[in-house]
Amino acid sequence: QVHLVESGGRLVQAGGSLRLSCTASGQAFAIFGWFRQTRDKPQQREFVAAITITRTHTYYSDSVKGRFTISRDDAENTVYLQMNGLKPEDTGDYYCAADRSYTEHFYSRETFYDHWGQGTQVAISS
Repeated sequence: QVHLVESGGRLVQAGGSLRLSCTASGQAFAIFGWFRQTRDKPQQREFVAAITITRTHTYYSDSVKGRFTISRDDAENTVYLQMNGLKPEDTGDYYCAADRSYTEHFYSRETFYDHWGQGTQVAISS
């Protein structure tokens, strides 16, 4: 059975940092992604970042590029999202997603990923 478990979300002040973790179990994956659901867009999950397992490609949304870094620890089956320079608009529920296949054109699409975690809450105070 596949499990994705996120952790690390909490309340921090603007300008601060957080590191989110996503620990996977149950099968091997080709790609992991981080998405977020914000108050401004409650009906959709916005792509944040993704990382592939082979060749380690990384992708970022324009809104987080230069501030967030996605990485992985294969020994721990864990993917991290290091978030620096946090802004109030980064507030939201952050979800880890994973899929067994990787297609370069689809990594930012919510519908591409078959497996999702329950989410972790991130709140940034101004």
